[in-house]
This record gives sequence, structure tokens and C-alpha cells, in this order.
Amino acid sequence: MAAAPVRIDRRLLAGSARQPLQRGAGRKPDVWRVDLPSGPIVVKDFAGRAPWLRATLGRWLIARELRAYRALAGHRNVPRLLGCVDGYAFAVEYRPGRRLSRQRAGDLRPDFLARLEEAVAEMHARGVVHLDLRHRSNVLVDAEGAPVLIDFASAVRLRPTRWPGRVLLRWLARVDPIALAKWRREIAQAPHGAGARGGG
Repeated sequence: MAAAPVRIDRRLLAGSARQPLQRGAGRKPDVWRVDLPSGPIVVKDFAGRAPWLRATLGRWLIARELRAYRALAGHRNVPRLLGCVDGYAFAVEYRPGRRLSRQRAGDLRPDFLARLEEAVAEMHARGVVHLDLRHRSNVLVDAEGAPVLIDFASAVRLRPTRWPGRVLLRWLARVDPIALAKWRREIAQAPHGAGARGGG
């Protein structure tokens, strides 16, 4: 059973070594790898944005993404939510991996696409639609060759147990398979084909 998310002290983050994974600008948050004594974590943080933006859009986007991560607790292909920092930031476990790309198709396990489809199907069963899987930075390949889904900033969380949620989920969930089809085409068209060397 996944551990419950906890509140993370911002002072602990400020006193730890960190490196940028994404420099925020405009309406986008900063994303940091923070090296804590217990190990690295990833923090998504709107604190560096303008006060009016972080107090409005920033808070809303953080709360929305948290709903998606909470619904996906225990999903083996999604980083575990570690906790909130405050209304502007949250932390998830660090899941190292390579960005999925056509150039790396030859390194993929033969069953990678099937495992990616299973991961998306489980995500939908929990009422979450990602909506941005076409972006290559949102699908990683971990050291064991398994897919890792990250960045749920665009995701929608619905309640499949209620009929409005079921209807919207059925409609919105069409977007993610379009992204999967894109990856199938790109990997099939790669010079060596998916899984040429296997094992990842």
C-alpha cells in the first residue's frame, strides 16, 4: 500500500542541493531535482512566479495536478506523490529515465508499446486522462525498459463511478490513444525498429 503524502518543509528544500529540470517562465512552474539526505526527489514549484500568478493560476494548477497524482497512487508507471510543500508546490519521487524518442527505438524492449498501452489503460480506469502524451518529455523509459508517465499538468481527473464522469472520460480518453498511435508510427519508422536490441 502506498504511503500517504505528507507536508514537506520548504526550508529543507532550500537547504538542499538542487538542479533545474525545467526552468519556469511566464505561467510555467520551475521543476527541480532536489537531493535530500534520503535521496533525490522532484519538486514542481510556482513560488518563483509573480505573486498574483502563483496565488491564482499557480494554486489552481498545483491543486489540479495533485488530484491526478492522488488518483494514481500505487500505479507502477507513475512517480509516487511524496507530499505538498505548500499551495505553490508539491514533490514526487525521482524516477530516472530516458525520454522516449524515435532515435532510441532500437533500445526499447519488444513489449514496450504494449506496456505503455497497459499503463494508459490503468490510468483511464482510475479516471485520469493525461492529454499530453504526444510530448516526448512526458514518456520516459526507465532502466528496466518500462514506461514512466510524468507531468500531469494538463491531465483531467474525472469520477468514472458517476455518469457525467463516465461520459466525459469516454470522450476525453480518445486523446491519449492518438498519442500512442503517434509513438507506434515513429518507432515503426525508426531505422532499426522497436526492440532491435531488446532489454533496454
